[in-house]
Amino acid sequence: MQKLWLLFTQAVTLCAGGLFALTFFRHIPLEELSPPWKTAAHSSSSTASSGTPSPSPAGEPLGSYRDAAHRAMPTVVNIFTSKTPPHRADSPPGEPRQLFGDNGSEDNSSAQMSLGSGVIVRPDGYILTNDHVIDGAQEIQVALSDGRTIRASVAGTDPETDLAVLKIGLDHLPAINFGSSDQVQVGDVVLAIGNPFGVGETVTAGIVSALGRSRLGINTFENFIQTDAAINPGNSGGALVDSAGNLVGINSAIYSKSGGSQGIGFSIPVSLARQVMDEIIRNGGVTRGWIGVEVQDITPELANSFQLEDASGALISALLKGGPAQQAGVHAGDILVGVEGHPIGDSRDMLNQVAALKPGQTAQLEVIRNHRPLKFFVRIGRRPKGTIRNLDEPDQ
Repeated sequence: MQKLWLLFTQAVTLCAGGLFALTFFRHIPLEELSPPWKTAAHSSSSTASSGTPSPSPAGEPLGSYRDAAHRAMPTVVNIFTSKTPPHRADSPPGEPRQLFGDNGSEDNSSAQMSLGSGVIVRPDGYILTNDHVIDGAQEIQVALSDGRTIRASVAGTDPETDLAVLKIGLDHLPAINFGSSDQVQVGDVVLAIGNPFGVGETVTAGIVSALGRSRLGINTFENFIQTDAAINPGNSGGALVDSAGNLVGINSAIYSKSGGSQGIGFSIPVSLARQVMDEIIRNGGVTRGWIGVEVQDITPELANSFQLEDASGALISALLKGGPAQQAGVHAGDILVGVEGHPIGDSRDMLNQVAALKPGQTAQLEVIRNHRPLKFFVRIGRRPKGTIRNLDEPDQ
């Protein structure tokens, strides 16, 4: 009787153990039960057989920006212009230069075919590009990404920012998505899209190398995004887009000793480009404020000479005879420290602040004269094209 009871208990124990094992292993994937070397070998052979990394959940390979490129490329166009080139000396090696791409005769007296790029900004045929791409052109042809070619007219230009807007007679065009250059940070990945050397639409990748580049002597108003994405002659007016394919800049110039890309390219930020574009489309041009002065930065030596607490502000070195500032009582030698209650950092800051004012409005200028703060109310004029001399120099 005792032996039978022992056999019964052993049988029950074995059955219970079997049921537990079946329940436990049923929820573990087969791969987890394989020895480590078998799993590694299986993973290695799978990678080798596919030949490519596993795609991301969105279907784009890791490290690829093809979705951004495919989204932006149809909006970038090639621009071909026929012009009589001006007599200009080439930029010395190592100086910033605009991204001309010239093909044709070497004789400056005959017409040449120049090339550049542009970006479709509205489905009804408006294209944003650089002013130097179409400056002096007798004829402008635009080649779309789908192979169509059409003649373009100039809607308006703004040489002081090197921007221009073209118009073509087509509708329902693919238009670029605008990003925010204010959100761009150093280190962000960017793509440059254009037509370098006339080889056709090309995409290059890099990062944002610096922001707020100015005093390059390229444009009057400068606030460039610097990038190491390869841009070359023919890229002028092309798009600089972020990793999502949104427009963040218009490629404009490079710093190069060879004439080709050396990893230092400059793009006009989209915030400025869009502002200029909207005003050109609306009014046919850009209107800026002006007070008729020439200014220079306050150096530490000048700050010490004028007994200033710091080197902020702008020294008025000359005034236009009969200009808005002179009529208001401003003198050459005054130090401009504020416009409409906003402090002036330097001469470029002063230029930007005055340019943002509307012609016809009355603005308050804060100056320092003979160590005394003064205020003047100036009726803002309209900034003229080109440079006007006939200036009063400061008393010596």
